Amino acid sequence: MSTGFHVHANGIRQHALRFAGPGERMLLIPGITSPAITWAFVAERLAAAYDVTVLDVRGRGLSEAGDLDYSLDAMARDALAAVKALGMDRPVLFGHSMGGRIALRAARMDPSAFGRLILVDPPVSGPGRRPYPAPWPWYEDSVRLAQRGCTAAQMRPFFPTWTEEQLALRAEWLATCQLSAVQVAYDGFQTDDIHADLAGLTLPIQLLAAGAAPVIEAADLDEIKALAPHADIRVIEGAGHMIPWDDLDAFLAAVMPPGQG
Repeated sequence: MSTGFHVHANGIRQHALRFAGPGERMLLIPGITSPAITWAFVAERLAAAYDVTVLDVRGRGLSEAGDLDYSLDAMARDALAAVKALGMDRPVLFGHSMGGRIALRAARMDPSAFGRLILVDPPVSGPGRRPYPAPWPWYEDSVRLAQRGCTAAQMRPFFPTWTEEQLALRAEWLATCQLSAVQVAYDGFQTDDIHADLAGLTLPIQLLAAGAAPVIEAADLDEIKALAPHADIRVIEGAGHMIPWDDLDAFLAAVMPPGQG
């Protein structure tokens, strides 16, 4: 079970879902078109070991949208402000995809705010690097489809391996993703340098890479190891970019405390 709430932090209304659990606090930041509710099936399992709060990133879900700054810096400041507003004492900062980039930028801004980072398949594109592998029309077409109103069946071409329930939830909530916010974040995948954020961080870091996705390749893992030799890097073989949707058991085995995966 979750509890939804709003908090005023970093000058905007931020919405979140809390899945109360017995362990350390965790702030979970989803990806570019994933409202918090779409991570509920994961957060419910994580709550066996963590006290999980899943954030709606600005311009998505029930958080404030409209004429806002949708840059990586703004989203990172949101995370820092949410931690403070919620009274979290150095929580685990968990980020998937764009959320992983937000986590890195927030940790660079204030490494003392977090206990450790869990980064799940964050895009490693950036200045002078290969482009992010997912084309922009994939995002634009799916968001526009959802905003017109669509069914789970109409969403299936975008996520052919998902369950009917997952597709229905996606079709319902993708409509809350402001397209301009998504585009700013997508463009930032090409211009923001997260490798500079990673270099010099001494926080404990766990990185999960999707073995069946082209987001993080072997050469990228080598570079990450050189920048953060203390990072615990694991590849979830056979899983696509949305790792928990493809192999929830392997994902949980990697991120849960020993014996609780």
